[in-house]
Amino acid sequence: MLIVLLAFGWESVLYLGLGLIGGLVGGFFISRWFFKRELAKNPPINEKMIRAMFMSMGRKPSEAQVRSVINSINKQQ
Repeated sequence: MLIVLLAFGWESVLYLGLGLIGGLVGGFFISRWFFKRELAKNPPINEKMIRAMFMSMGRKPSEAQVRSVINSINKQQ
């Protein structure tokens, strides 16, 4: 650290540190925004998927069964 300080001056080290911190904070919020947007576009599981799962097991689900599965998934989260 001292070598860098002597070679470039304290202003350069300060700008480098501020740029690094700003980049980390900005990257965090940008990646969080992208992640939320992708989850909104492609939710992990929905009613259509639950109905397909029931049908693949050879059962025709009632609306109450579908709602029950969705509520149990939401409670776990």
